[in-house]
Amino acid sequence: MALERLPNAPTDFDFVIGDWRVTHRRLKDRLANCTEWVEFDGEMSTRHVLGGFGNVEDNRLMFPEGEFRAVALRSYDASAGTWSIWWLDGRFPGRVDVPVVGRFENGVGTFFAKDTFGDMPITIRFIWSTSDVDTLRWEQAFSADDGRTWETNWTMDFRRRA
Repeated sequence: MALERLPNAPTDFDFVIGDWRVTHRRLKDRLANCTEWVEFDGEMSTRHVLGGFGNVEDNRLMFPEGEFRAVALRSYDASAGTWSIWWLDGRFPGRVDVPVVGRFENGVGTFFAKDTFGDMPITIRFIWSTSDVDTLRWEQAFSADDGRTWETNWTMDFRRRA
């Protein structure tokens, strides 16, 4: 049984609802002046929760060194007009990543968080975009200098499953 979507629920992330095939590209080493990319496949399925004020994304990532699962949880704060996105990696089931927080403008979602990479303080940026109903793009970038420069270190290109 699917629960009813509330009539005042935000529509920003509606484009991601459904089942997708994913092509991942990730830098082999991050924040190390690396230019070698590793490409691998994946699958993603996303459903509304919280009456449409959130969604849950179930991921299967097929890294060259092995397959694992992960979940993204998104929730909308109507009073702030922002989304928060948390990531839970199945390889580390006791740790949920710090949420990235942001909003959509002109169809592009941009989200930020302060975190650490190793012992280095960083800013994380996610960008979500879509050009049509059957293709999506997500990218992650890190900044070690408070956002003056960015290293895009992971991209995901999505194709809707038939």
